[in-house]
Amino acid sequence: MEKFNFKKKYGQNFIQNEDILNRIVESFDLDNEDIILEIGPGAGALTKKLIKFGNDVVAFEIDETLKEYLKGISTSNLKVIFKDFLEVNLRDYFGDSDKINVIANIPYYITTPIITKFIKENFIPKCMVLMVQKEVALRLCAKPKSSDYGAISVILNYFFDLDYLFTVSKEDFYPVPNIDSAIIKLNKKSANINLKSYEKFEKLVFDAFKQKRKNLRNNLKSYDLKKIEEILSKYSLNLTNRAEDLDYIIFVEISNII
Repeated sequence: MEKFNFKKKYGQNFIQNEDILNRIVESFDLDNEDIILEIGPGAGALTKKLIKFGNDVVAFEIDETLKEYLKGISTSNLKVIFKDFLEVNLRDYFGDSDKINVIANIPYYITTPIITKFIKENFIPKCMVLMVQKEVALRLCAKPKSSDYGAISVILNYFFDLDYLFTVSKEDFYPVPNIDSAIIKLNKKSANINLKSYEKFEKLVFDAFKQKRKNLRNNLKSYDLKKIEEILSKYSLNLTNRAEDLDYIIFVEISNII
């Protein structure tokens, strides 16, 4: 791949370490009917391992100059689609399947757009195994009362159980990026409390974290604070607390009453 014209606009850094590739693949728990959705297969290093499961693999690649690398992986259970994943309609390819398992090496600038695409299209995968920058992984998997805990942490915790699996050294990539990466796993929650409106929930959460150093009274002053305080009191909290003190369940309850 040394002669390949790596494109910064696509955040292209391909993993070279076979042991890391094997650990990523081993993190999947697939049933026979499960479908693997790979985002950004690159030169196909991980794709070659995924097809060995025998499950259908659907891979979306934005860079058409990678065709010469991917066309060599010709198996009946692989379909490579050269499109921008953020612009595809998921149901055009997968219908309403609840058997989708996502795997992706995601550049930091499209990490949140890709994850929120699934949520906003109401197409929650059974499982997602993602390779993201380490600092992003810590933020996505963060728990309440930690400095990394933010709006995206809250939203993801409503839909998924998240695990930080392991760190991947920057030296395991080519070209070598500036920082380390990490593998995280998101399993769809089997059951959850009812959410009346995702749009209201999302707005509430982002408003609450608008200025992280300020308390809820300041960040949510445009809301009905009396109703919010009624919910907070159930958890021995009040409006002087910051958003980082609240579990996702509390945000759901507040969203549902406002």
